[in-house]
Amino acid sequence: MLEAVGVAPEEEGTYRALLHHPGSTVPELAARLEQDAEVIQARVGRLEELGLVSSGAEQPRRLTPIRPDVAVDVLVTRRRVELDRAQAAARELVAELHTPEQLRPDSVIEVLAGRSAIAARFAQLLNTAREELLVLDRPPYVADYGESDEAVHTKLAAGVTVHGIYSGESLEHGPGTDEAYRAARAGERSRLHADVPMKLVVADRQIALLPLSLQTPGDSALVVHSSALLDALQRMFWLLWEQAVPIVPELDEEEADADPRLLTMLSAGMKDESIARHLGVSSRTVGRRVAELMERLGVRTRFQAGVYAQRRELLADPAPELGRRE
Repeated sequence: MLEAVGVAPEEEGTYRALLHHPGSTVPELAARLEQDAEVIQARVGRLEELGLVSSGAEQPRRLTPIRPDVAVDVLVTRRRVELDRAQAAARELVAELHTPEQLRPDSVIEVLAGRSAIAARFAQLLNTAREELLVLDRPPYVADYGESDEAVHTKLAAGVTVHGIYSGESLEHGPGTDEAYRAARAGERSRLHADVPMKLVVADRQIALLPLSLQTPGDSALVVHSSALLDALQRMFWLLWEQAVPIVPELDEEEADADPRLLTMLSAGMKDESIARHLGVSSRTVGRRVAELMERLGVRTRFQAGVYAQRRELLADPAPELGRRE
């Protein structure tokens, strides 16, 4: 159990024995474990270095195990610091990539096969992002949506800027229906586009993940590193961003039928039944409100109503307007 924080299995076994028999001496532990005393002495020395065991100056020297929750918390913190240093060192090493090797296709693009590999790489991108995440969201989903949503909220709390563009299918059919509003309320800069062409996530403008197939995104995916292709993917994202309409953060219950949220759902192409379910009103009420809005805006289609309202600034963007990023 403790191998992840640098404790070998045999050292953990000695520590566990000491937890059951605190105050034991090295010879007593050796007898209980049926091991050579010199071997146990070496393990105890290592456990003391790790901060799992302490001993007094009295003779014979008796060993006291440190509380597991306290000791392991210290080891976890130490390991996190080491991993952060390793990541920082890796970023510094990137600057040394000046040989033709970096131009090889296999150094720019990785191909992932299988749902588990794709989900793991997606989670890695979310967890390692330090500055910015760009996300195109549309079903079907490969990773557990609840886990990825919590990871995004953790990044928002840590100060990472998240831009999300949701498809109409995400809002109407996918688990992103309520999560899109929750994310917008938590600080995600969220917009809605009627035609999201693919699933995509870009982390820190350095690496992107996208599926090879829209119909079966769990079969295979591409990981794209810094390159002209990555630049093109980011340009596409910002073009879609300019065309998309803001997702209004979830409103209070008494404001649930307010125009901005209704207009957002119209822009997604959602049907009256779905809109009614999300707003907590009847389909007849939604139909009446839509007809009134279309008449007031002077448009002929529901989608036109949403786009026209956005252009007329009837929808409030939950985040400051951002220009295209190079």
